Amino acid sequence: MDAFTAAIDALFADPNIARDALWRPGGIGAGIVVRIVSKRPDQAANFGDSRVMLPAMLIDVRRSQIAAPASGDTVEIDSETVEIIATPVIDSLRLVWTCEAAPPV
Repeated sequence: MDAFTAAIDALFADPNIARDALWRPGGIGAGIVVRIVSKRPDQAANFGDSRVMLPAMLIDVRRSQIAAPASGDTVEIDSETVEIIATPVIDSLRLVWTCEAAPPV
């Protein structure tokens, strides 16, 4: 294990930063317990001359726990279920996936 992997593992183990969630590939099945870091930044969208702030939800999950997250996977966090809605992006070290999520429709 290198220093970067150890640092990521420490961040995901910290109860102030990460929490347990239930990841369901394809939105079905019993699911896999994972540690996630969720972020809810606002995103700016332009409509003509207007600018609107929209809520967003990003979920970080370690590649060591979820090898290939995909659009359509669901994540249950504290009894709230969200769906991965876009193609996940992996960081440059290939340790952490960032997934955009939203409540299922």
